[in-house]
Amino acid sequence: MAQIGEAIAPVATRDALARGRLRASLVPDLLVEARRIVNTVIAGWHGRRKRGIGENFWQFRPYVDGEAMSRIDWRRSARDDHTYVRDREWEAAHTVWLWADPSPSMLYKSRGAIVSKESRGLVLALALAELLSRSGERIGWPGLSDPFTARNGAERLASYLIHAADLPAKPDLRNLRRFSDIVIASDFLDPVEETMEWLDVLTRRGVRAHLIEVCDPAEETFPYAGRTEFTDPEGGAKLTAGRAEQFAADYRNLYVARRQELSAWCKRLGWSFTVNHTDRLASEALVKVHAAMTIDGGYAGARV
Repeated sequence: MAQIGEAIAPVATRDALARGRLRASLVPDLLVEARRIVNTVIAGWHGRRKRGIGENFWQFRPYVDGEAMSRIDWRRSARDDHTYVRDREWEAAHTVWLWADPSPSMLYKSRGAIVSKESRGLVLALALAELLSRSGERIGWPGLSDPFTARNGAERLASYLIHAADLPAKPDLRNLRRFSDIVIASDFLDPVEETMEWLDVLTRRGVRAHLIEVCDPAEETFPYAGRTEFTDPEGGAKLTAGRAEQFAADYRNLYVARRQELSAWCKRLGWSFTVNHTDRLASEALVKVHAAMTIDGGYAGARV
């Protein structure tokens, strides 16, 4: 699919090093924005809402013969004729990989957008890193960082991104372990078959994916008319349309068909697929991904 280009074309054709420097200059401000967004989203992803070892109270339940007497909550039991045990949530660190597409097409920003797709993808990744780190989860960035646990996880990932001279267009996903999750923020404008082939390794390794399609409003609506020049930000190829409005209907049909096919594929695999427009709030995507990553309050990959 041809990429839509406007003022971003000169930037997108720079070499990888220049793009890396541009990304490094954006990251500090994006980290601040990510933390601001996190404060608007309810955290607490760490509790599994399952019985087990943990610090957080979950529920009172009747005592069962054979259980250790030390587990009885005598204060609660004294309130009526039953004996109660205090259950706590099962807590165990889970590994969640985060990745935001660094390809040139992500630099695009139309007049109707708040930010570029690259900025939105990085903010989503850093915001998730902040949320997960606060909950004690392990986070990592394929091809950039092994999984680690740290309260300042978002800051550490930001540091890695700042110092990364070049990031691969698509990281190697073969080292991701079973029962882990990965969140991928991208525009997914490659042919659907190529995207599926790249992600197929995750299905074989038992990794659950959460895809966030970062979409500029102009890419979806195609608001162009008259003589218009389009530039492919990946290869620099140009297409001049005498009457751009003539392509609008076919373009929209192809654009929607690509999204629907990828979304349906994710649904069959038990993955989640979320669309976040760059003229909308990033927090909207975080809430949806949060809901998709939790089942009965815990991760689908978690095992008691």
